[in-house]
Amino acid sequence: MNFKLIIAAAAMLATQSFAIAGFGAHYTPNVGTTLKKAPMAPLKNKDGNDIKQLQFSHGSFDYIQGFGFKAWVDILPFIDIEGTFNIQFASYNASLWAGDESVGYKEIPMKIELGGTPFAKATPKYIAMNADISVTKPFSIPLFPIRPYVGGGITMHWSTFILNNRFVEGVMNSMDTPMPEDMSDENQRNEYVKKLGKQVVDYAKDEGLNKSIGIHLLAGVRFKLPIIPIAAYANVKCYLGGDYDSDIDAGNFAFELGGGFAL
Repeated sequence: MNFKLIIAAAAMLATQSFAIAGFGAHYTPNVGTTLKKAPMAPLKNKDGNDIKQLQFSHGSFDYIQGFGFKAWVDILPFIDIEGTFNIQFASYNASLWAGDESVGYKEIPMKIELGGTPFAKATPKYIAMNADISVTKPFSIPLFPIRPYVGGGITMHWSTFILNNRFVEGVMNSMDTPMPEDMSDENQRNEYVKKLGKQVVDYAKDEGLNKSIGIHLLAGVRFKLPIIPIAAYANVKCYLGGDYDSDIDAGNFAFELGGGFAL
């Protein structure tokens, strides 16, 4: 008799572990989003001709990572609803190169003013943000305070551009300062490149975000002990659709590992 009461009480507590809602924060790596390295290549003038004395390159990254926030509702019958906002980022190098093959090229690294302490000037950043609204189907495991689920939903994507040749050429061809007629003259060339570098950084700070809509599929699990208002969760998401900078190889999978309060 006592044994049956203990089993019944445990089952009731496990069921009540996910009765209402929760809010949490998480670490979110995306191991599939990459940027390939772009070696030095001549910039093109308005006529589409190469300027061999003025070249540009950027580095690479192999993944992005960041953090996010999640809110979920478990009180609805048959389904759960969760909303997520993630921000992920990575750094890469980018440089102007001035010179020629006979004397070599001088590197002018691009440093972007991110604003405020402690960031100051830094190498360019790729930043990706997304907001997900998900509907999930939970599965109960008797006597265990674990809630597996699968589902999917809609995703709004925001992402920054990549500082590449196309961007620098656009800045260069819109400058008020004309390009020197003799780019082989080192003094004229260096003065022009200094002004171009400043213009590129100024434009980069003001550039907007790419915006797009896609969908996602997800599988995950939440863990919460009875009575204690704390939960842990882990999700894996597969993203479909979305618009990214052409230099970005967008990874389709992201992970969310975190915890928070649950009532």
